[in-house]
Amino acid sequence: MNRRLFVSLLVALLAAPAIPALAQQPLKIGVIGSGRIGSTIGGLWAKAGHEVMFSDRDPEQAKRAAEAAAAASKTSPRTGTVEQAVAFGEVVLIAVPYKALPDLQQQIGSQLKGKVVMDPNNPVPARDGDMAVGAKEKGAAISTAALLPGAKLVRSFNSWGYMVMAREANRPAPRMALPVAADDPVALKVGMQLVDDAGFDPVAAGSLADSKVYDLGSSLSGRVLTAPELKQALQQKP
Repeated sequence: MNRRLFVSLLVALLAAPAIPALAQQPLKIGVIGSGRIGSTIGGLWAKAGHEVMFSDRDPEQAKRAAEAAAAASKTSPRTGTVEQAVAFGEVVLIAVPYKALPDLQQQIGSQLKGKVVMDPNNPVPARDGDMAVGAKEKGAAISTAALLPGAKLVRSFNSWGYMVMAREANRPAPRMALPVAADDPVALKVGMQLVDDAGFDPVAAGSLADSKVYDLGSSLSGRVLTAPELKQALQQKP
């Protein structure tokens, strides 16, 4: 290999954010948006032993989420700004109203490039306005990927209410299953592991484009299914 090319590749490799290995425990996870979904999922990961930093546009909301997670686990969740949560996390969970994503891209988009980003976000036209209409038509995941270019997006946790997930997490077998989709194979493995750690059975559901079949409002959304039942339901979709 040409020496100059080798040096360029080495520099690029060293500069790229590391994707966490599945065997690495605990993971550092930054949570952006500490409302009902963010606090629920972040709390489940803290209970599983992961290191979690909560952030929110309301610092008091992040503090409440961290305190609740600490009370239910043996870990010590922390709080920080959005920028600090992204820098902290090997994986980042973004759980915000869909209309907030463009502003987040401006704020932290460059920090997200190369990172695994868990995406439970749903475009809701009544709340998010016109930008949500096209996102629903195209599919939420590929629309989010376009809003956050360079992030290694994983689509899951998106079509089940926080009360359902809090109630069903870590139930006795057979556990509730959640679909997981990604375009990056390593990110998919990380996402599958984190769904498992949150107390659910992960089911690989294909690419980000494929995940449209379980977008909010689909025939699959909100259904509490076991892994075999979910696999069968996914196979029946066109």
